[in-house]
Amino acid sequence: MSRSNTTTADGPAPPAWWKRPPTRLAFSGLVLAALFLLLPFRELVEAIRSIPVAVWPVALVTYLSLHLIGVAKWRLMVNAAGAALSFRDAARAYYSGLFGNTFLPSIVGGDVLRIAVASTAVRSKTALLFGSLIDRLQDVAGLTAVAGIGALISPRALSPESRLVFVGLGALLLLGGLAAVAAAVVLRTRLVPYRIRRVMVRVRRAVRATASRPGAMAMGMALGMMLQTLLVVLNWWLGRQVGIDIPLYVWLFVWPLAKVAGLVPLTQGGIGVREAAQVALFAPFGVAPVAALASGLVFEAVILVGGLAGGVIAHTLRRRATEALL
Repeated sequence: MSRSNTTTADGPAPPAWWKRPPTRLAFSGLVLAALFLLLPFRELVEAIRSIPVAVWPVALVTYLSLHLIGVAKWRLMVNAAGAALSFRDAARAYYSGLFGNTFLPSIVGGDVLRIAVASTAVRSKTALLFGSLIDRLQDVAGLTAVAGIGALISPRALSPESRLVFVGLGALLLLGGLAAVAAAVVLRTRLVPYRIRRVMVRVRRAVRATASRPGAMAMGMALGMMLQTLLVVLNWWLGRQVGIDIPLYVWLFVWPLAKVAGLVPLTQGGIGVREAAQVALFAPFGVAPVAALASGLVFEAVILVGGLAGGVIAHTLRRRATEALL
């Protein structure tokens, strides 16, 4: 079978055009430009300028502090699989990934950077990979659970458009779980080459180690939902600064779905898609599109600065670790 789509005579083929950072930035720019053209730009600027100056540093510090929960959750998952990762190394890798989530192509770029940074400080790289996969799946499941809670307590949450997004996400999670089970049943160790079998043995050990700690899995899920809920609260508070006066339970439904929409690998870090989804999802609740977009842009600014700050935190932790060894 030809592999011309993945390799060339000189090595790996370049990524598809839609995966390249300039293309993703262009898509983000197009989506944002469309929103700016469709909505009153002057009102948008005034809404953002109305935010007190003191709100910005508070939001940034809160955002970075909340991600300490993410550090604890990710470390719990990789260590449950047998990685033996210290908290300091986990924090350094996690905040590196936070930088990568914003400035590398798609959220996968951040995950790859996180794993690369942590790989030199773990006992088992297979456990690191498997635990990171479980951590990411729990993130999506946690977002869905938080959105589901918001849907249950919000009387108008499931409009036809919102229901389609919610049901589609649930179907994807179900299909992913069924595919994993089917692969585990169908794929037999003796059917694959010896080199792959060695990898599969390490993966099996990581799976068994994780499965033997259901308490860690439950705690990881709880920490993930806590983090997502507190991020919703942060966005609710920022939304109030631009004039969005709606109950918190509506945010519990809207914000997680908008975040999931931003995972579509078409724009840089989900920029533009999240904001457009937030405008659409807030519409049934009477939120003005300008206010919904302004709130999304404010949090986008927090994410961008937070990503840069995450890189600084990771660099500082690495430098201190190096100095401690000297």
